[in-house]
Amino acid sequence: MSDINTFEDLDVWKAGCQLAVDVCVATSESKLFALRDQMQRSAISIPSNIAEGCERDSTPDFIKFLRYSKGSCGELRTQLYIAERVQKQLGQPIISGSREMISETRKISKMLQSLINALKRRLP
Repeated sequence: MSDINTFEDLDVWKAGCQLAVDVCVATSESKLFALRDQMQRSAISIPSNIAEGCERDSTPDFIKFLRYSKGSCGELRTQLYIAERVQKQLGQPIISGSREMISETRKISKMLQSLINALKRRLP
């Protein structure tokens, strides 16, 4: 972790923060309260777990929290698919930007896996 000074230096954290903002804005008017709240929690969890793991100052802990973040990314992607299907059946518009957000979750998952792999190579 010597070339990582703070979690704010990580492109994956920056992307996760932007995705969390995008999800919160896109779902702010949703009447599907339980799904909206779960999507917002999952989205916020992505960069939050990156930050928490980085702050623990232990490579194994950092890897563990990056895996949590990756799991939250998969949760959010699933919830975006569900929201699209529910809203389609209800005849309501699909969450604005859901396809782009689904694509972004895939990108962030790949970034997280690359960082996990790089950190694992540094372990004794």
